[in-house]
Amino acid sequence: MSAFTYRHLLLAVDFATETDPVIERASHLRAQCGARLSILHVVEYLPMAYSGDLVLPDNFDLEQELLEVAKKQMKIVGERLNVALENRHIEIGGTGHTILRVAGELEVDLIVLGSHGRHGLAVLLGSTARSVLNGAGCDVLAVRIKG
Repeated sequence: MSAFTYRHLLLAVDFATETDPVIERASHLRAQCGARLSILHVVEYLPMAYSGDLVLPDNFDLEQELLEVAKKQMKIVGERLNVALENRHIEIGGTGHTILRVAGELEVDLIVLGSHGRHGLAVLLGSTARSVLNGAGCDVLAVRIKG
């Protein structure tokens, strides 16, 4: 029987305060396995057709604003976990699809992400954790987020 250990982890984060347990779990696993840790945040751009009654100035670039906020948050998490700049990734796109794409490109063997454990209609509409679990070519750890 051979012992298996993870070599490269991908932590998918959304920077919400309730995701601290997800970050801590990835940090613990990295230490336990002596693995490389990469961090990914996906900026999911919402087309202006979905903005409702929101009125923005003509020169306002929502995508750029979202990227700037993501860069600041990534710096905080990256420094907290002592993750090198080249292992910090910010992408734009659909969250589940992008996590799967980046995991494949980086050849990770474990994706760590949060799961809200939604019920009812939210389950029918799908979730990021569900799409990653169903499409991943590697192991996935979905850490339950309370609340």
